[in-house]
Amino acid sequence: MGGQPLYLEPRLELRLRSLLDSPDLLHTLTDALGSPLNLVVPDQLADNLEQFRSVYGKHHLSGQVFLAHKANRSSALLRRLAATDAGVDVASLGELQHALGAGFTPDRITATGPKNPEFLWLAARASVTVSLDGRGELDQLATLVRKHALPRARSLLRLSGFEATGVRVLSRRSRFGTAVGELDALLEAVERHADVVDLVGVAYHLDTTSLTEKATALEGCLRVLEECRSRGLRPRAVDIGGGFGADYLADGGQWERYTTELTEAVLGTRPPLTYGGHGYGLRSDGGTLRGTLGLYPAHRPVAGAPYLDELLAHPAASLGGRPLAALLLEHLYDLHTEPGRALLDQCGLTLTKVLEVRGQEADGPLAVRLAAKADDVALEEHGVLMDPVVVPRAPAGVGTGAEAVAVHLFGSRCLESDLITRRTVFLPRRPEPGDLLAFANTAGYCMDFHATRAQHQPVARKVAAWQEGDTWRWCLDDQYWPTTPVGGAQ
Repeated sequence: MGGQPLYLEPRLELRLRSLLDSPDLLHTLTDALGSPLNLVVPDQLADNLEQFRSVYGKHHLSGQVFLAHKANRSSALLRRLAATDAGVDVASLGELQHALGAGFTPDRITATGPKNPEFLWLAARASVTVSLDGRGELDQLATLVRKHALPRARSLLRLSGFEATGVRVLSRRSRFGTAVGELDALLEAVERHADVVDLVGVAYHLDTTSLTEKATALEGCLRVLEECRSRGLRPRAVDIGGGFGADYLADGGQWERYTTELTEAVLGTRPPLTYGGHGYGLRSDGGTLRGTLGLYPAHRPVAGAPYLDELLAHPAASLGGRPLAALLLEHLYDLHTEPGRALLDQCGLTLTKVLEVRGQEADGPLAVRLAAKADDVALEEHGVLMDPVVVPRAPAGVGTGAEAVAVHLFGSRCLESDLITRRTVFLPRRPEPGDLLAFANTAGYCMDFHATRAQHQPVARKVAAWQEGDTWRWCLDDQYWPTTPVGGAQ
């Protein structure tokens, strides 16, 4: 390939690093349970929650942290969270049933996402707070409550289409929520259904990493809450959703170098860095760079709880320039958040076994076939570029491949498109059949969000792991409960 290897080394905190330093355990697990195999680390989730709680404490705010269940369907992670004071955001009937079965009480559950009648009925029957996207859902919920004599339903109004004053800042369009320009009609419907639906707050959902857009939306929600109060309504909370992000890479310099050289590769001024010349949204048009880089910013110096901290410190221009946190506190509003990726940061990894390593062309990248499908390791589906970690089968110093190599990672399906990564991956040593490639930090969306049983190939099984002193213990995901370590599973 020429030049220095373009590594994108994963950020590894203490627990994941310790797991990857336990090759005998990892090989034993994959030998017994197959490849691919997902490992989740429930105790890390509890630690991440404390980081978010510390931000609440710093700003003297009350409210709830809800894990976005859609980010991972692990029972072990959900049950571990149920043992804390956190909540869970569910976006389907199945997720709601899972949360109730994991030990969450209804006051710790919020229901979001598209809703069918069954989902709405169970949410109302169980007295779960429902985030409503518009008048249609509000009317449907009110009808169900009246028809089935259900308890008065707690609800949030999810809003969108916020606009800042002064310098024009628009929050991007979302198919979720009601545009604030239609607020009057929505509040009239709330007043009409006040006997069966209790408005407890407002919410927003923005699919963006932009702090300015999120601050604009939160500022808009504060103004809406004041409008509600002027009508005699008494909402007490604002739910700002998720999107706090995760920092996937250990070295920001590697990210800057890779994206720079990817641009050069697209323009043809250096050798290709992807299989088939894929540009991740970039293309060359007569020597001019076109398009937009469609990748998640894998290195984010401010992500997770620190991102929330910065958002709360942001001044509200239309409300006297005071910090958003101060305004929430002054009005005694609860702040609700729904982190998914951020709360699951460092909570798991995906193991895949190397089946075959062969050359493709002279001096070109090696072709490495893994016992996994692209859907099983959906990092690139979410635009995340990050190197796997080689976990050798043979002890250190045995076998070949002491020098860095460039590889293309292929899946096990009979499809040209089954690429684990489209980019050329640089590894510090040549992998051999029987080795494992471990993809770190996949618990947030990248582990099983896209997993399928295509071609009758199995979906990855899932294992929960925890530490007792210096020893790692494990059990199948469905067998984990917060009491499991005390009971001494295998």
